[in-house]
Amino acid sequence: MAVTAYESLYIDGAWTPSSGTAAIEVVDPATEQVHATVPDGTAEDVDRAVAAARRAFPGWAATPPAERAAHLAKVRDLLTERLGEMAEAIVRDIGAPAPIAQRVHVGLPIGVLGTYVALAEEFAWEEQIGTSLVVREPVGVVGAITPWNYPLHQITNKIGPALAAGCTVVLKPSEVAPSAAYVFFKILHDAGIPAGVVNLVSGTGPVVGEAIAAHPDVDMVSFTGSTRAGTRVAALAAPTVKRVALELGGKSANVILPGADLEKAVRSGVTGAYLNSGQTCSALTRMLVHRDEYDRALELAAETAAAMTDKLGPLVSAVQFDRVQGYITKGIDEGARVVAGGPGRPDGVETGYYVQPTVFADVTPEMTIAREEIFGPVLSVLPYDTAEEAERIANDTPYGLSGAVWAPTREEAVAFARKLRTGQVEVNGGAFNPLAPFGGYKQSGNGRELGRFGLEEYLEVKSLQL
Repeated sequence: MAVTAYESLYIDGAWTPSSGTAAIEVVDPATEQVHATVPDGTAEDVDRAVAAARRAFPGWAATPPAERAAHLAKVRDLLTERLGEMAEAIVRDIGAPAPIAQRVHVGLPIGVLGTYVALAEEFAWEEQIGTSLVVREPVGVVGAITPWNYPLHQITNKIGPALAAGCTVVLKPSEVAPSAAYVFFKILHDAGIPAGVVNLVSGTGPVVGEAIAAHPDVDMVSFTGSTRAGTRVAALAAPTVKRVALELGGKSANVILPGADLEKAVRSGVTGAYLNSGQTCSALTRMLVHRDEYDRALELAAETAAAMTDKLGPLVSAVQFDRVQGYITKGIDEGARVVAGGPGRPDGVETGYYVQPTVFADVTPEMTIAREEIFGPVLSVLPYDTAEEAERIANDTPYGLSGAVWAPTREEAVAFARKLRTGQVEVNGGAFNPLAPFGGYKQSGNGRELGRFGLEEYLEVKSLQL
């Protein structure tokens, strides 16, 4: 396999070497072979990138919103033209099946960029409140630290609103899946984004990520990743009292109430839990079913999971594969019953970090697999006897990112959804909306992404008392 060498960082409008000499190898999880390398950036590289972003900030902040929108529109259009190239990079980095890479991993970011084109043009940047003029201004230099599971989507979720708001950006992509960032920054360059407005420093979290989070000239850090890493980012940011937006882990519940369309709810829930091979922070990994319907739900879940064995891509890395295998073994050891999948690779698969889509029955709320984020295609199905018990189980988690409710009527589902301490809830299969706010309660983070709420994260509010 030919190895793609990304040899430079993108700083101040130009591709430039790192101050260090080391490189990071990027492994194709389907073949277990190195397919790319990127620079292992340094704290000195972060200093250069932040300085460039600081110099560019006044001019970009003063650029009229309509002009910023035009830049974003150009980025969106170029990404649309290069959809195939971007999807191929994502397939190589994380092993996503090609149709998912095109439709979800690239198609969704194209749509998100479009929403910020419109918002930059339409947003109320000023308003009169009594005798005060309230103005919204960009927060400044933004440090964006993104994960590997949706490598382009998480970049556009941050760069889109930051640029629309008038901020400048220093981005660190995940070292596990950095290729999409390199393709995207070529697009940003070709779209004519002014020098210094966007900067790319690849590298590891303990070096580049920590340098960004702690940097005194970074005004805001936006981080997506694990709760453990998010707490570290917040601690490093605290001495400079910079704004911190965190989108972290989840252990979301899919509550199926009596009288709901059981087959539709279960099949949809299993499919959603396994999206991106279960490597989704908002995955509905706990399915709560009334005891009277429990056995039938398990049959449906096992049947659906078995049918997905050949449709899922691998997990992203050997580390993630071992982690998920450990959770499956832990579930068995703690007394849960495997009704689909189980330990090991699917039959006949010898290469690649593939995991069998697994369904556990007889899960209790205290079990490890019901409490910790697994980040793989592993679903726990828990029984309940009353709606009050279902509510208690659903909320009995340190996380609060997502959830779902299925009920005979929308009204009943909405009433139950209001009781869930979580940032978003799918009601009877309601579709994802890129204009609606996305983010969590509790240890799932703070702040919101997407739509107007995502734009406001990157704005300061000033009152002019007239």
